[in-house]
Amino acid sequence: MIENPNEVVTKAIVRLVAVPGLDKPAALITLDNGFDYKKPNSFGPGGLKSLDEAITTATAAEPAFIAITGKPYIFCVGADITGMPLINSREQAVALGELGHRVFARLRSSTIPTFAFVNGAAMGGGLEVALHCHYRTVSTGAAALALPEVAIGLIPGWGGSQILPNLIGIVNAATVILQNPLTQKQLRPKQAKEMGVADALFEAADFLEDSLAWAAGVVKGDVTVERPEVERKDWDGVLEFVKAMLDEKLHGAVPAANKAVELLALAKTASFEDGTAAETEALADLILGDESRASLYSFDLVQRRAKRPVGVPDKSLARKVTKVGIIGAGLMASQLALLFLRRLQVPVVLTDLDQERVDKGVGYVHAEIDKLVAKRRMDEGTAAKLRQLVSGSVDKSVFADADFVIEAVFENLDLKKQIWAEFEKIVKPEAILATNTSSLSITEMAADLEHPERLVGFHFFNPVAVLPLLEIIRGEKTDDATLATAFEVGKTLKKSSVLVKDAPAFVVNRLLTRVTSEIFQAVDAGTPLDVVNVAMDPLGLPMRPIALLQLVGPAVAYHVGETLHAAFPDRYVDSPNLKRIVDSKLPVMVDKEINPEVVALLQVGDAPLTADEVRQKALDGLAEEIRIMLDEGVVAEAQDIDLCMILGAGYPFHLGGVTPYLDRSGTAEKVTGKRFLADGVANVRS
Repeated sequence: MIENPNEVVTKAIVRLVAVPGLDKPAALITLDNGFDYKKPNSFGPGGLKSLDEAITTATAAEPAFIAITGKPYIFCVGADITGMPLINSREQAVALGELGHRVFARLRSSTIPTFAFVNGAAMGGGLEVALHCHYRTVSTGAAALALPEVAIGLIPGWGGSQILPNLIGIVNAATVILQNPLTQKQLRPKQAKEMGVADALFEAADFLEDSLAWAAGVVKGDVTVERPEVERKDWDGVLEFVKAMLDEKLHGAVPAANKAVELLALAKTASFEDGTAAETEALADLILGDESRASLYSFDLVQRRAKRPVGVPDKSLARKVTKVGIIGAGLMASQLALLFLRRLQVPVVLTDLDQERVDKGVGYVHAEIDKLVAKRRMDEGTAAKLRQLVSGSVDKSVFADADFVIEAVFENLDLKKQIWAEFEKIVKPEAILATNTSSLSITEMAADLEHPERLVGFHFFNPVAVLPLLEIIRGEKTDDATLATAFEVGKTLKKSSVLVKDAPAFVVNRLLTRVTSEIFQAVDAGTPLDVVNVAMDPLGLPMRPIALLQLVGPAVAYHVGETLHAAFPDRYVDSPNLKRIVDSKLPVMVDKEINPEVVALLQVGDAPLTADEVRQKALDGLAEEIRIMLDEGVVAEAQDIDLCMILGAGYPFHLGGVTPYLDRSGTAEKVTGKRFLADGVANVRS
């Protein structure tokens, strides 16, 4: 088994605990890596060895039962991924799978009753070790319960794919192992209990005491754990449906998803030994694959780089924000108001052209707060406080004491300049001015201001509450205090912020528009819409191009395209067919199909391309544009490009965002003469 010199070993600490009502003590194994919850427990070779030794010690004590739990807030979040890049052979991958299976199986085969007291986050191998125990309790404070392996190009490799469907049924197991990872969802404690993943649910405050008492009841026979028999007659049909859905969504681009389906099918009839042996083989197949390496790279970007943005001034320069002003009261502005209100919990005031629009904006915020209360995602006390904090007025003097003012009005440079010229005279000198522009120059917008140094780009992605990316754009005169404040606000909003140079359309929109430009060049040349729409399928992107055009809106896409065509006419076309679609105001998609009325209005040439040719042109365009952006210093490194595409455009983990895919496909070297990343996919850092 390969050793990982960077492993932070999670130690399994055994202590004997007296439990009322039992003649013998219980053996309690606590997983603890010696750090607080910010550095969760995980299982590397050292951690698995420690657990193995702890089980031996606990068994030798002949306790009434053996229980495993975690440090405060954390049970265990799975395998130590810092060791994954060190695995360079199939033998090493097999050894990792077999080690986890052997250690965990000791809990499953124990003649002494075994319990998992899931006191906090339990993911991947952490949830699998709990599944191997005979019984499980879960705390209401357990923030994350999941088997997320498919999302990082792997499968549950330590028994999860075999135990779970035989515990909670094939439908629920497919939800946990496939649907949740691919939609970035996790189980809540109550769901885990309702599904049967956990046998009992206890409040966080007295979780350990209640779990010990409950376990004692089970051992004595006072508590009976009833588990319904798993239905097997629809097993194959469910998996056929799941496979069809995966093919429609991913188009075969995620091997881990297909492997997971195969393992779930095997779990119906295979012995546990045969099923787990198949898991080990599947893990070995996947762990050395390109998709897994790219997924781990993506995971590292989201978990680490996103929390430590590059090039940010010291946070000591940031100004305190005690009131927020929002210029505009339309849908985007109202979404921003709700976000600032919930996260900053300071007064938020909206303004617009007339009182009717202002009232509509404030009403939207109130309605969304009411929905959160109805869904029990916000208590009434907090809701009442937030309702009091949000207001609106057509009298712009209410902005005089705002510390942070953001505009979300129509994407027109002259209009935005006019707005800032007016509001600069109203707000206090140290107030930060932020623009939610998606493509316009911050430098040009600030050119006529008396204090251009306090204007910063603050580009959100729609829907604001869902997409985590925030592009923070520094104009030529934006000062460090403004920038530091912007990043601190972004952090408080719980967004992942990336520092971007003031360049047309910034990062995400610039790259998505380059793809759209290449696709509509193909359409103009004579390629049918249904051909270009499937051209990118082998990448497994979250949406096909025409569906994305429908979501963004043809008018918005065309407007951003105009901005980029004006800046880079040699690379961004002004497509006459996209203009026809915009002018027609017809929906591009109807009932998930391309609108035949849109197809009828197109005027195309006589040089159609194949889907493969369209895809390659789009990839070539992406590679060229990314190299130019890096040379221009739009972002610090290629990793920031990938982070933006993952968090702002939903590009999948298995691609590594975009640059690892361009590297391993050979596109980067063909187009630009070199790779974007030194080894194709950056190593996961400890």
